[in-house]
Amino acid sequence: MVALAFGVAVLLGTVLLALPVSAADGRSAGLGTALFTATSATCVNGLVVVDTSSYWSGFGEGVIIALVQIGGLGIMTLASLLALLIAGKLRLRMTLQAQAESRIGIGDLRVVLLRVALITVVVELVTAVVLAARFRFGYDEAWGTAVYHGAFHSVMAFNNAGFGLRADSLTAYADDPWVLLPIAVAVTIGGIGFPVIVELLRHRSRRRATGRRGWSLHLKLTLVVSGALLAVGTVLTLALEWANPGTFGPLDTADKVLGAFFHSAMARTAGFNATDTAAMEPATLLMTCVLMFIGGGAAGTAGGIKVTTFAVLAVAMLAEVRGEPTSGVFRRTLAPHVLRQALTVALAGVGMVMAATIALLTMVDARMEFVLFEVVSAFGTTGLSTGVSYDLPPTAQVIMVGLMFVGRIGPITLVSALALRDRTRRYHLPEERPIIG
Repeated sequence: MVALAFGVAVLLGTVLLALPVSAADGRSAGLGTALFTATSATCVNGLVVVDTSSYWSGFGEGVIIALVQIGGLGIMTLASLLALLIAGKLRLRMTLQAQAESRIGIGDLRVVLLRVALITVVVELVTAVVLAARFRFGYDEAWGTAVYHGAFHSVMAFNNAGFGLRADSLTAYADDPWVLLPIAVAVTIGGIGFPVIVELLRHRSRRRATGRRGWSLHLKLTLVVSGALLAVGTVLTLALEWANPGTFGPLDTADKVLGAFFHSAMARTAGFNATDTAAMEPATLLMTCVLMFIGGGAAGTAGGIKVTTFAVLAVAMLAEVRGEPTSGVFRRTLAPHVLRQALTVALAGVGMVMAATIALLTMVDARMEFVLFEVVSAFGTTGLSTGVSYDLPPTAQVIMVGLMFVGRIGPITLVSALALRDRTRRYHLPEERPIIG
C-alpha cells in the first residue's frame, strides 16, 4: 500500500508537471522531465534535470512543493491525518497502514499524528519567518519575494529535499549563517525521525512529573550516531577542503567551519549546497557518499539505510571482534532478527547502488566518482549533485527514477516484509562452519 500510494502520487505529479501551465515558457515539459521531477519531489530527493526557478512556472513550483510535503510526511500518515481531522476517527485498516509508514504504536497513533502535524507546521513556519526576514532585510528582496523564498526553502529543508530557487542552490549565501543555520536546523529536525521527536516531547513532560528520563534504545542510537556522523563529516570536510581553491580556499576560518558544518548536515539527505560540489576533492565526494548512504533517522523525512541500521551493524561487528556471543549497546541486547534485517537492508542498498553505477557508467561520459556520487544521492534521496543529472540520456533518467523511488520506500517496505515473514522453524539442521576470510 505504501509503494502504491507513492506510485500514484508520482503519477499525478507527472501529469500535472507535464501540463503547459507548469512550464515557464507555456510549453509542455515532456514526459521524461515531468516524471523525473515528480519522482524527485515525491521521494523528497532534489535531483533535477532542469533548473527549478527558470524552467517551472509558479504553478509548477506549487506542484513541486505539494509533492515534497506529501512525500515528506508519508502518503499513509498524511491520509490518516486527514481522515482524523475530517471524521474525528481512524479506521483500523488506515491505522495499520499509517503505522507501517510511521513505525508508531497503534494505541498512540491518534495523538502522534496530531503531534506530527503540529511539529511540521511549527518548524516550517519558524524557519520560513527567519529566512523571509533575512531575505527581506539582508538582501533587500521585496516582501512578497522574500516570504515566498522563505516558505519554499523552509518546506524543502524540513522535508530534506534539495530543490532550490537558484541555479547555484545556496552558494550565494556561503558566508551567511542567518540563511545556512536555520536551514541546517530544519533539516536536522526533520531528518532524525518523527518517533524521536515525539518521544523527546513526551518524555520531557513525563520527566517533569516523575523526574525520570527513560529514553528508548532507538532514540539513544539515533541521537548519538547522528551527532557523531555530523561531527565526523564536519571535521573531514573541513580538513579535506581547507585549501581547495574551488571550495573553501577563498573563505576565512569562520566561513570554512560554517561551510563544513552545512555540507555535513546536508549530506544527511537534504541536498542544498553552499559550495560547488563538483569542485570538491575526490576524497570529500567519497566521504559524502558514505554519509548519504547512511542517511538519517527512521520514519522521518531523511533517506538512506538509516542511522539505526548502521549502528546495529557497527555494534554487531564490535561484538564479534570482542568475541561476545550477543550484540548489545546501552545495556540492552539486540535481537538476532534485528541484525539480520539491518544486514539485509544494507547489502540490498549496496547492491542497488553498485548495479546502477555500473549501468550509468556505460551511458554517460563522466568521471566515476561523479557518477557514483549521483547514484548514491538518488538512492539516499539526498539531492546533492555534481551536475551529472543535467546530461543524463533518457534510459539513464529512468534508472535514476527507479533508484529514487526504491530509495524512498525500499527500506520501509523491505523491513516490513521481513517482519511479516518472520516465522519459527520447528527443526534445526546440523551446524557447519565454512571458512571465512
